[in-house]
Amino acid sequence: MKKSIAIILSFILLSINGFSQKDIPQLVAEIRNGKDDTTRVRNFVLLSEKYRHINIDSCLLLSEQAAALARTLRSVKAIAISQNALGYAHYLKGNLENALKAFISYDSASKEMNDNSGRGHAINNQGNVYIELGNYKEALDKYKLSLELRSTTKNTADIAASYNNIGYVYKEIGDYDKAVENILNALKLFEKIGNENGISYCYTFLGTIYERKKEFEKAITYHRQTLPLHQKLKNISGTAISFQLIGSLNAELNRYDSAAYYYQKALEIYKSIGDKRQEATVLHDIGYSYYLQKNNAKALPLFEQALSINKTINNKRGLSSNYLSLGDIYLEMHKPGITKAYLDSALAIAKETNKRQDLKNVYEGLSKYYEATGQYDKSLENYKLAIQFKDSLFNESNSRSIADMQTRYETEKKEQQIQIQQLQIAKKNYWIVGISGLMLLAALLGYSYYRRYKLKQQARLNAEILKQQELATKAVLEAEEKERQRIAKDLHDGIGQMMSAAKMNLSTFESAIAFTNTDQRISFDKAVGLIDESCREIRVVSHNMMPNALLKNSLASAIREFIEKLDQKKLQVHLYTEGLDERLDSNTETVLYRVVQECVNNVIKHSGASTLDISVVKDKDSINATIEDNGKGFDTSDKEKFEGIGLKNIITRVEYLKGTVDFDSAPGRGTLVAIHIPIS
Repeated sequence: MKKSIAIILSFILLSINGFSQKDIPQLVAEIRNGKDDTTRVRNFVLLSEKYRHINIDSCLLLSEQAAALARTLRSVKAIAISQNALGYAHYLKGNLENALKAFISYDSASKEMNDNSGRGHAINNQGNVYIELGNYKEALDKYKLSLELRSTTKNTADIAASYNNIGYVYKEIGDYDKAVENILNALKLFEKIGNENGISYCYTFLGTIYERKKEFEKAITYHRQTLPLHQKLKNISGTAISFQLIGSLNAELNRYDSAAYYYQKALEIYKSIGDKRQEATVLHDIGYSYYLQKNNAKALPLFEQALSINKTINNKRGLSSNYLSLGDIYLEMHKPGITKAYLDSALAIAKETNKRQDLKNVYEGLSKYYEATGQYDKSLENYKLAIQFKDSLFNESNSRSIADMQTRYETEKKEQQIQIQQLQIAKKNYWIVGISGLMLLAALLGYSYYRRYKLKQQARLNAEILKQQELATKAVLEAEEKERQRIAKDLHDGIGQMMSAAKMNLSTFESAIAFTNTDQRISFDKAVGLIDESCREIRVVSHNMMPNALLKNSLASAIREFIEKLDQKKLQVHLYTEGLDERLDSNTETVLYRVVQECVNNVIKHSGASTLDISVVKDKDSINATIEDNGKGFDTSDKEKFEGIGLKNIITRVEYLKGTVDFDSAPGRGTLVAIHIPIS
């Protein structure tokens, strides 16, 4: 069973037209009432783009109508844009050979118009198809040719996109150094022209590289950098993709609660924009997360739901993975009949799309099925087929590396011959050169040793600085907490006791005095009432500064006691806790309590909310807390407002526990604070 990779491939298949601002009824009306010309062809293409994520069959039909009209008009320009749209539709449907033919026709039309920009785009899209076919050598050649053509147009954004795609291929074949080198080239170009959309894609690719290298935390860092860019650009689809990738990485780290949170965020966005293809992908990923947790009961309906959506839109690229996942899960449930039916369906789709990675996975699944059912000869046969496709993929993905090694070998061989000739000519100076070389080597070794020594010293210094910073933060927080406790104790035992004594004295004085009129009685009662109210206020402040529930019981009890003191008529608070029965480290409990307290106070003071949901859940490896209100929200990019409401203090406290905190808010849609704290 494999997770879907459709997310990343959707980044590199770019449309030449871009989505039109016209809606579907308007485009349909213009097509119906328009005459047969290039404008009508373009409207067919724009309408096909509208249906890409709604109904792939409709998208393909509209693209074919555009291509047919373009051939009738004999307009080279119309042929170019219609063939690009047709190739895209075939690609999404999984008809990769037809997609390749359409993109080749697009290239021919662009070449006839001497349009290097169009050619660069057409050849780039051919590379995308070769990636789907598992032919990384051909994909790399196409991307490099596309880069050459785009370099002649001086279009910085297109050149950067080609570097990005070249880096993607190197990532797929495992050459991570070249992958990072090319993506950083793209990043510099995108930064130069201020293309934040391109910058976000670079961060995403870097994240996927570190995911492939199993450096999951570093990968999450890059995807988190991408999120605010997508949100700033109002790139809803990109935001969903970042949520989905972060969810996938949390699943790899066995943080299944966090994974579920981010997957749900992505799913909500895909549903809101009607992107059925990506909706099916994220449902499959959520199912895969449950599969990793050995929870087949929850995984199964999600796989079936993803399959149903992909059947509806006839997405063959996703169907093969869905059938394979269902086959694997039914095999574990010991239902061989259903297993075989799903595996056969997966094999039929994989053969139709000729995607070798899918064929390898299906043959592996069939081998496990035949082994489980005692058909060992067929199991061995399918295992050999899986190995055959695995070797094929390995050979293709490494053919470029082999060619590079051959080139380096020939170059080194020629250099050695030149060196021999030079040595023969300079034979008289041999000793001088040798001694000079030894001296240079000694100097280099000395410098290298010095550099290593300096780096070690710097590393020790940095480690000590971090240690001191951590100790300083700890000391500040501990001092702050001790001061809170001292003030609370002074209030309770000092001023509180004095106020109580004052009330007792007044009560004694009341029985001894004879009031001459009603006004004196009212004034006296007011004085006693003020003392009562002051006593209550001192008790509330004292308990907030040093909650007895936190000292005596658990974190959950302390938070619940704090919430019960709020005015529920003005703010409805719903609290959910799980896994907090056992006491935590006192520092962790105190910091978490103060963070929740600070968040609730911010909601009361600034948000104008009517409801507040608080969740604190502890699992094996971490504590996850969310505080979400339905208030007026705020702009998280506004630094003055961000610091003005004390959020920087929350971040400092959470970072002290080696945790992370995310703020998701915008004016008019409330605020969500998500906190993750690892348990060492």
